Amino acid sequence: MMTVKVIQADYHNPQHARHVIELLDCYATDPMGGGEALSDFTAQNLIPELAKRPNALSILAYVDGQPAGLMNCFIGFSTFACKPLLNIHDVVVAGEYRRMGISRQLFDFAEQIARENDCCKLTLEVVTGNTTAQAAYERFGFKPYELDAQHGVAMFWEKTL
Repeated sequence: MMTVKVIQADYHNPQHARHVIELLDCYATDPMGGGEALSDFTAQNLIPELAKRPNALSILAYVDGQPAGLMNCFIGFSTFACKPLLNIHDVVVAGEYRRMGISRQLFDFAEQIARENDCCKLTLEVVTGNTTAQAAYERFGFKPYELDAQHGVAMFWEKTL
């Protein structure tokens, strides 16, 4: 029987730091993550940069002591609700650990953190082609964001600088 342990990563713990980078690279190299490995710059600087940000947190899932899943989150703020929110920025479960309920445990842990921080909601982005993730997110209670059905759902846009 497998043992799953979910924890909040300590950016000052070298093992946690290594696992965050390894799992994020696993996501980056997946077609849904862009299909390219993390740059050397990102691999070397991400953990110190995250550690500088009090609104950043990473959640790690371990299966029998092996790193299996990662969720990177940022506490933001909802102006309409006038309360904090928790944005789930990255979610990855390593291939060999998929379909074991790891993502559910990561989301449950994130929700617990959000509730402890009096957040009004959890937010995330998902690409339209990732129907597997969309189905999971719907099972976990997420839905496309819309203020008014007549005006449609929100879209996530970016401008690279």
